[in-house]
Amino acid sequence: MSAKPDEISVEQRQIIFKALVEAQDGGLSVTASRTAVARQFSVTEDQVKQIEREGSDNQWPPL
Repeated sequence: MSAKPDEISVEQRQIIFKALVEAQDGGLSVTASRTAVARQFSVTEDQVKQIEREGSDNQWPPL
């Protein structure tokens, strides 16, 4: 799914964000969680960072 962040559907970005939050809640560091989620969803860590910001800004679940 190597796409630009704006080419990833909102639904998929929300799924990625949820996985990121759950990884961090599960004890992974921010850096490790970004790496793991990027691999899991075949996106770049930069895309994960952008999705992380978007999710935080918009209070996406599970926040």
